[in-house]
Amino acid sequence: MTAPVSMYSASIPAFLRALRSLRHVLERGEAHAVERGFDPAVLLQARLAPDMRPLLSQVQMSTDSAKNGAARLAGVEAPVFVDDETDFAGLYARIDRAIAYLEQFTPAQIDGSEGRPVLLKTPRNEYHFDGLGYLTGFALPNLYFHVTTAYALLRHNGVPLGKKDYLGAI
Repeated sequence: MTAPVSMYSASIPAFLRALRSLRHVLERGEAHAVERGFDPAVLLQARLAPDMRPLLSQVQMSTDSAKNGAARLAGVEAPVFVDDETDFAGLYARIDRAIAYLEQFTPAQIDGSEGRPVLLKTPRNEYHFDGLGYLTGFALPNLYFHVTTAYALLRHNGVPLGKKDYLGAI
């Protein structure tokens, strides 16, 4: 018989893996641009559709999803990251800050949060969850959406990426 999965085990490692994967695909994107002789900054404004946010924003939203997700599950206030990045170096630094923040959480802070009330306020609405519903119905899907969109933007722009780049080391 297997033991139940803890909230910590279901969240923090997944958040970390997604952000490390995101950093890796960005590095591949930047290297691809340099190898092809064009300014890597061009990729940062790439969009899949006119009404979608560009790559730069997808990275910002990915880091926000992970750090805010962990903080909400732990019942603490997340640090605010100002969206002022303008290049790959700035995005790498942002991802690294988010990873460092996530690595500070302990199982004791997250485990047992399944039933913790989580309030998510947006400019247009308020959403009420319990911890498990928030993690599985919002935090992880939202994070994966933005990381996958970043991957798709790079792939669409010719960066030679594959599933292993997205999944990372298995």
